[in-house]
Amino acid sequence: MTEYRINELANVSGVSVRNIRVYQDRGLLPAPAIRGRTGWYSDEHLVRLNLISRMLERGYTFATISELLHAAHYGMKVEHVLRESPKNSRFKNIKRAATITITELRRSLGASDRSIAVSQKLGLLAKDGAHYAVRNPEVLAGAEALVKAGVDIDVLLDMWVRVEQDLEDVAHSFVSLITDKYFDENLPGLGDQTFTRIAELIQTVRPMAHEIVESAFSKALDDEISRAVGQAGEYFENPRDPNSDAATD
Repeated sequence: MTEYRINELANVSGVSVRNIRVYQDRGLLPAPAIRGRTGWYSDEHLVRLNLISRMLERGYTFATISELLHAAHYGMKVEHVLRESPKNSRFKNIKRAATITITELRRSLGASDRSIAVSQKLGLLAKDGAHYAVRNPEVLAGAEALVKAGVDIDVLLDMWVRVEQDLEDVAHSFVSLITDKYFDENLPGLGDQTFTRIAELIQTVRPMAHEIVESAFSKALDDEISRAVGQAGEYFENPRDPNSDAATD
């Protein structure tokens, strides 16, 4: 497989060194393999650069390119990227607006200073001058629907924090499949090729781990929903008489 230094990649792709680094910073282009002090790019980087160039020529923004590349990486369909937020949502056009005021947050979500701070820590919101940039419009739209249904926003955010902590353990387990094999007392003696191999394996595990977690969670969520619906059905078929306890006393 052909390998390129960054200057060589710029020459064969027609993309400047500066733009290659910009694409890396924006997450559009994977980082090169580092051997010694040199970053080495592959034909896959060249293909990705050509794709990015074609999409930019067609008028796609960096944000849209990033979403489409992310979707392709995980085998998602284009409609997963382009789908809108729920109807009648205050945030259905938030992807275009990209920001929201603190007044809007308080009115729509009942957001307190604490919940806004937690949302920033979770990466849902980012301070943008006098406004807040929205990082995930769909989550915000879903949160609004839950708040309207009577769910406290702080309860929802606390649940998110717990899930994030649990997923850190899951992520560690997947990466440990590789690090437990290679990282031992001989770590200082590992060569550049071994480090490159480890990095490649970790990147290979990434989409597999994503698919396993998504599939397992979807099944668990479906089972839990079915159980809740079943309990609700039993209640409506056999409603409990609130006076029955009093009658037996």
